[in-house]
Formats: sequence, C-alpha cells, structure tokens
Amino acid sequence: MLKPEMEDGEQRLADPQFRADVLAGLERRPRAIPARWFYDRRGSELFEDITALREYYPTRTETAILDRICPEVAEIAGRGRAVVEFGSGSSVKTPLLLRCTAPSAYVPIDISGDFLRESSRILSAQFPDLLVLPFEADFMRPLTLPHTVADTPKLGFFPGSTIGNMIPLMAVDLLRTMRASLGEGAMLLVGMDRIKDEATLVAAYDDEDGVTAAFNLNLLERINRELDGTIPIHAFRHEARWNDDRARIEMHLVATRDVEFTVDGRPFALAAGESVHTENSHKYGSRDARILLRSGGWTPIHEWTDPDGLFALYLAEAQAERPAP
Repeated sequence: MLKPEMEDGEQRLADPQFRADVLAGLERRPRAIPARWFYDRRGSELFEDITALREYYPTRTETAILDRICPEVAEIAGRGRAVVEFGSGSSVKTPLLLRCTAPSAYVPIDISGDFLRESSRILSAQFPDLLVLPFEADFMRPLTLPHTVADTPKLGFFPGSTIGNMIPLMAVDLLRTMRASLGEGAMLLVGMDRIKDEATLVAAYDDEDGVTAAFNLNLLERINRELDGTIPIHAFRHEARWNDDRARIEMHLVATRDVEFTVDGRPFALAAGESVHTENSHKYGSRDARILLRSGGWTPIHEWTDPDGLFALYLAEAQAERPAP
C-alpha cells in the first residue's frame, strides 16, 4: 500500500488505485471521489482533530457507550479472541475494549501506514504484554490476516460509524468481506450513527472552526502533491448537506468560480457552483441497521445506545456459511 510520507521536496509514489479513482471520479457526472482517500497522514491528523470538536458528537457519544458496555461485550464474546480493528486510525477507543476483553492479539488495519505504525507503538506501550500486529491495507478489499491469528477466534471492531460512509450496497459488500476475513465463529462490534435533527447533523460536519473544511480541502492538496495536480485550492469551498431522501450527510467541494486544472496531465474544468462529492455519512435507525447486518452475513445479537439515542453499537455474530449447492 502507500509508503510513509516523504520529506519536503521528495517525490512520493502515488497509489495506482488513488490515481484511477481520482481520474474516474473527476470525469464522471456528477463528480465524486471515494472518501477513503481523505486519509493520508495529514488527513488522518485532521480527522483526529474533528473527533474532539464540540459539534462532533459521534466520538464522545460512542466512547461513553463503549465504556459502559465493555464488561457486557466481554461476557458475551468471551476473552482471548484476537481483536481486529478495521480503519483503526489513532485507536483512541481501542484501549477500552482491550482492557475488558483480554485479547490474545490486536490487529489494527489502516490505509495510512505511517499513522498506523505510530498509533500501534503508542498502544503497545500501554499494553506491553499484548501482541500487536499492525496491518497496512485497504480494508475495503479482501484481506488475509496475519498467520499468527489464523486459527484464533476473532472479534472485529469497526467503530466510528465509518460504515455510514458507504452506500448501503457497498456497506453490505464490506460486511461480507469482513465476514470472510474474520472467519467462522467471529463476532463484530460496529458503530452506527442514528438519524436526528438536521441542524445537529450539519453542524457536526461543518464546524465553526473550519477543521472539517480543512479536512475536505486536504484531499485537493493530496491530489496536487501525489498526482501532479494543478488544482487552485482557494477556488473551492467545503459544504455539508443533509439528504433527507437518502438519510445521509453529504460533503462536497464546491467551485466558487469557473476553474480549469490538470491532474496527471489530464485537463478538467468545473463551472462555478459545480461540486465534487467527497463523502457520504448514512444514518441508520435500529431496524435498518439490523437489516444491513443480516444482509452482510452477520446476525445481530445485542444493541446499545446512549440515553438520547444519538448513536448505537451493535454486536453481531458471523452467520454460518451455506454449503455449495
């Protein structure tokens, strides 16, 4: 996958899939680039800043739920499993789960390799007796986990409502991929954001300090740096929109004027007001969340939420594989 960040002035080899997704996304109508490419090192750092914002309720709400329910999760799932975290980031919530489940190993998976290794070193210092196996990969693709945990029962951990970044069909595909990666007898603890009033939702993705705007615009910086782009960053602004029909927040980069630029030598032009759709964050009610899990090969066995019903965590077990006809 991606190599660590280079020093200033050094050229960095771009991920070929990043190049393909950006070029295809800018050519399509409406224009859209997959949200997973937010997370270079700078993007990962900015997202961690977002999670601490006053407006951004998901992280603190989910953390409070996790802190409360961890003993119950440990009782249901049992101790000694290998905890596999998909899109681990800085692993801020992970210690809560590790302390109560006493895992045999921890496998954090993230696309940002240098960020992954740094957070893994910090966590290893907190849990010196725990086997930590950082795995640099795009968890959207099928994975073969380290052989060290091949025969160990697994507990997948997918916090942060990241599953909401995918349209439902893609979310189902991801859940099936996780089911295949984690194997028979696996369990999955996954966070999902709930539908709520529009003002609260939009504010969470368009904070007053402009951190989310910087996070969104950093994608253009990355394109310029890694794909020889000439995008004038100042000609775009961040915008968060609530799409009620699809129960999702959308993030867009909107052209503030007519603009022309090149990426990887290819010319592009956007008219003033035209946007590049960079992220979705789907919100799920309890029934829809359970349908999603079952469609993805998981049977939900427990659901927890906060007193205000802002956020939910689900524990599910892998459905038995059907024999081939």
